[in-house]
Amino acid sequence: MSGTRKAALVTGGSRGMGRASAVALARLGYDVAINYSRAEGPAQEAAELVREQGARALVVRADVSQELEVRAMSGAVEREFGRLDALVNNAGVTIEAPPEDLDGVALEEWDRVFAVNVRGLFQVTRAVLPMLRLSERAAVVNMSSIAGLRPSAQPLPYAASKAAVANLTRTLARALAPAIRVNAVAPGWVLGEWMEQTLGQDYDRLMQRRAAHTPMRRVATADDVAEVVVALIEGTRFVTGEVVVVDGGYSAST
Repeated sequence: MSGTRKAALVTGGSRGMGRASAVALARLGYDVAINYSRAEGPAQEAAELVREQGARALVVRADVSQELEVRAMSGAVEREFGRLDALVNNAGVTIEAPPEDLDGVALEEWDRVFAVNVRGLFQVTRAVLPMLRLSERAAVVNMSSIAGLRPSAQPLPYAASKAAVANLTRTLARALAPAIRVNAVAPGWVLGEWMEQTLGQDYDRLMQRRAAHTPMRRVATADDVAEVVVALIEGTRFVTGEVVVVDGGYSAST
């Protein structure tokens, strides 16, 4: 296989858990392709953080819901790195309607959430599959959510899409074994802009309350999630088809 260093692609890698995962992989010796859809500035900032770890970084724009853009992204990764050993399907979108507001969900918004969060995951995985098959130890990690495993404050289409991600993870794990392992991470509440968008002006109060009811006495950080993403790629040779909850024990104790 061309290239001496391992390579990874992180979709939605410009911010939050995607950025943290990209940096964590770079720290372990991966060159990293950072995908973004709209804001190039944060993607370039994430790339600089990757380079600070001594890794090469590729910034590539693609809307993962668009097949032609996904195929172009796959080609760019192959040209730059000549290989792909790990894929982190982190790209995701949501809406603002609370789960009890069914009338507040426009069908166009529902379709967009599923197009990115579910179909996008499938399209990216399929596009890079030839490269992953050439790796000696390929791994895919998908970003699910505890919102997809139990009722939560997240909007209905987002929660339903993350339930689909959990199911798709298990299905892909069977379909791609034994050459490629496929697992998912299901974060709970994570500090940062995603939950700020969900909780609005009640963000600080509700995050403090969630921390108080969590056995670990805090909520997750992006680095907490990235730590598990990297473990599923690097340290779990006989684990596939699993959805690992990262919420400090909250969902197990409430």
